[in-house]
Amino acid sequence: MNPDDYISMAQVRAGVDTLDRQLVTLLAQRFAHMRAAARIKPDRSAVRDEARKAQVIANACAEAERLGAPADIVAELWEQLVEASIAYEMAEFDRTRD
Repeated sequence: MNPDDYISMAQVRAGVDTLDRQLVTLLAQRFAHMRAAARIKPDRSAVRDEARKAQVIANACAEAERLGAPADIVAELWEQLVEASIAYEMAEFDRTRD
């Protein structure tokens, strides 16, 4: 799957669809890690860690730059991803402590 070799929109769409399936698989794995964090953290206040959030976003931006992807867009996406992950982890923390 090399976009530089594509000659039709059907190939582009098939490539995007394949990548989307892979991304969803990876997101499912990421949220499994959030469930583990919710289980392991001793109290709810430990769920939000602004220093770790900044580190995760910086790491994603550095990787984007290394790969030639738009780091500003990656930063926006990761901001949303990390905030959604925190919300999910909080909900899991609450669910498992009730």
